[in-house]
Amino acid sequence: MSDGWTDRRGRHLINFLVNSPEGTYFIESIDASRVTHSADLIADLLEQKIEEIGKENVIQDVTDNGANYKRAGGILMERHRTLYWSPCAAHCLDLMLEDIGKLKSFKSCIARARRVTTFIYRHGKILATMRDVAKVDLVRAGATRFATAFLTLKSLHKHKAALRTLFVS
Repeated sequence: MSDGWTDRRGRHLINFLVNSPEGTYFIESIDASRVTHSADLIADLLEQKIEEIGKENVIQDVTDNGANYKRAGGILMERHRTLYWSPCAAHCLDLMLEDIGKLKSFKSCIARARRVTTFIYRHGKILATMRDVAKVDLVRAGATRFATAFLTLKSLHKHKAALRTLFVS
């Protein structure tokens, strides 16, 4: 498995992991900031990991849905007829939720939910009161995974009564 992401310093990192019946294990992370993220480069990097692990031990390559990763998966399947590429299911769902979140009916609701949670978590006294009076912590939307916006909405809905208690107090 591989996952590309950009850290806070703007470096493009690619993590390599392996999944087996024993669990998922981290293999290596490389800084790919100085190279073009072409499908050929990604395929070559994945091929190196396949060689390290052993071709006989690899049956599937799971990556995100970026066009370069899709093409890299195709290149690997051409090179290794017993290898299958598939997109990461979590990434697929995240992309769908991102598109849903852009719909007019959800966009304003998500923005308001972010404002409420941001307000609560930026004010220490309000946060302390929420934890004391309402006895809850809310799920807050993250910057990278859009599904967290929907988890925030669920959390606000679940703790609706406690939040009313907080704001009435």
